[in-house]
Amino acid sequence: MPTITATADLTGRDLLDRILHRLAEAPHTASDPLANPPWLDEYRAAARSDALSPELGQPPSPHRLDAPDRLLLMAAGLIEEDVRFGALFAHLQHPLPSRRPCVGLLGWLLADVSHTVYDLTGRVQNLVRRGLLDVDNPADPRSEWVVRVPVPVWDLLRSGRIGPDALPAGLTHRSRAEFPPLERVVLCADAAATVPRLPALLRDGSVAALIVRGMAGSGRTTLLGSLAAALDRDLLVYEGRPGDDTWRLFGALASIGDVLPVVRCAPGPGETLTLPRPPGVDQPLGVVIGRTGGVTGEALDPALTVTLGACGPAERRGLWNDLGVTGGTADLDTIVDRFLLTPGSIHRAAPLAVAGARTAGRTAVTPADVAAATRTLDRQSLEVLAHPLDPLPAGDPPVLTPAAAAELRTLAMRCRHRERLTTAAGGMRGGLNRGVRALFGGPSGTGKTLAARHLAATLGLDVFRVDLAAVVNKYIGETERSLDQLLSRAEELDVMLLLDEGDALMTRRTDVANANDRYANLETNFLLQRLETFEGIVVVTTNAGNRIDPAFLRRMDVTVDFVPPDAGLRRRLWSAHLPGDHRVSPAVLADTARRCDLTGGQIRNAALYAVLRGLDNGTPVGDEDLVEAVRREYRRTGASCPLPDHAPARA
Repeated sequence: MPTITATADLTGRDLLDRILHRLAEAPHTASDPLANPPWLDEYRAAARSDALSPELGQPPSPHRLDAPDRLLLMAAGLIEEDVRFGALFAHLQHPLPSRRPCVGLLGWLLADVSHTVYDLTGRVQNLVRRGLLDVDNPADPRSEWVVRVPVPVWDLLRSGRIGPDALPAGLTHRSRAEFPPLERVVLCADAAATVPRLPALLRDGSVAALIVRGMAGSGRTTLLGSLAAALDRDLLVYEGRPGDDTWRLFGALASIGDVLPVVRCAPGPGETLTLPRPPGVDQPLGVVIGRTGGVTGEALDPALTVTLGACGPAERRGLWNDLGVTGGTADLDTIVDRFLLTPGSIHRAAPLAVAGARTAGRTAVTPADVAAATRTLDRQSLEVLAHPLDPLPAGDPPVLTPAAAAELRTLAMRCRHRERLTTAAGGMRGGLNRGVRALFGGPSGTGKTLAARHLAATLGLDVFRVDLAAVVNKYIGETERSLDQLLSRAEELDVMLLLDEGDALMTRRTDVANANDRYANLETNFLLQRLETFEGIVVVTTNAGNRIDPAFLRRMDVTVDFVPPDAGLRRRLWSAHLPGDHRVSPAVLADTARRCDLTGGQIRNAALYAVLRGLDNGTPVGDEDLVEAVRREYRRTGASCPLPDHAPARA
């Protein structure tokens, strides 16, 4: 570009006109950063307009971006097109040490030399408030303010598109082409009746905000994206704390871009987030929020709320089919019935399941492929509060009393048909959902955890044991927040939760004698309410059932009582835990089962020690190994072993 020199007889408007002419007359290529932008003719016309100077002196529009505002932004952003403008600005505003234009220089560029700088001040302040301009030195006199156009704003002004690479963390731009037509969005029955009316309400401004509630992966952002596409707009999503610098940029891009602005927020249980209106935005706002917490503020008056619930089997089947998961009718039925996933989880798991089947040389996807695919889903937020347990063979049931075994079978049946039950019992009162809550009670070592793992293996689900140390927090409200996050994530991923020693969280409520009692009762009340709305499978174990609040007991769908085994069960337990090649005589085994009143956990420990002795001696487990293992187990508990000396113990 030829050098442009400012002279005494060259006005600021003439200089800008020459700059624009050179931009327009330069040879262009597709990759040329000075390619002729679509708004160049408008700016050149504005620069030569006789009505320009009077307009610059008028009060700025709080929302609209008029021609003088666009011209001001264009002049401030010229350096983004070519760094050589920096040398020109530095020369023109010497001795101010900046390569970006100051307000005084912009006043000279955009008006006659006689025009005062204060005509621009109101417009500059308005654009700064809206996030369309940044000021490097706000403490300096206003004429020396050095201004810059944020890079994403300049990209949008120059090309009409938001450059995703230039957006800071917390802002996401998604094209309308990414989203399906509104009629193809997978919705629950309640939302499906409301959604078709939403485009008209947003178009005519009948609502100031559309709040979409639901669990993660239920399609909240997809619904808003499809609504934006129906309005011929893209989606601009903000996720952070309203009021920061990214919030200003969010408002700036939303005010001048062809987008639907969306705020994603996650207030905890009992919390209310105040949501101000983004600066400069006078169009409807979308809000994505979970099922707990609330939002309020001027940006939400008036607001319409749509709650996305769990999608049914027909919707899940359609999603699996659309995503290429095909196979035998029996396999597809099993996939639909067993994996009660959200639409978002299905979208992520389906391609992985298809790839797994192809790797195995099959065209049909099996339930095992889907199970393997679901284990690769994003589980980090769940694993912070719980950890997975190793799977157990589904065909190796634990040794239980007949009553406990019958209740465990009932629980498995309830879990398998939990979705169908809500439909079949639709006329029943009580707010039945597809969640299953079970309580395993009994002394330590009676097989409660083992039974929970066996149940998960039978259902083909992964089981996560809750880490109470990570959940319980001394700060007020943090325990409830962690519990809500834990249960919500388990619902989304459709895994089974094992809450070991659950009486720590389900203690009886007490009379309020001090602040500690009050907040402890609040935690109990929250867990009571959250378990009622939980739509997954949770198993609570305890060896102190008398400490649990009776309200929890009423909410349990199945209660399994684990009792210490009798002599017959102890004999079966010894046979199950000893290796198949053991040399323990039937008489010793029967006498040990009859005399030694051990729990299943103690029998397992003793059997492991007996096997260890056999390995160390290089022989199969024999009578001596079993007797010494039992004696050791009694010594650990401080009790006297009832077994006589059948044989001398090995050293």
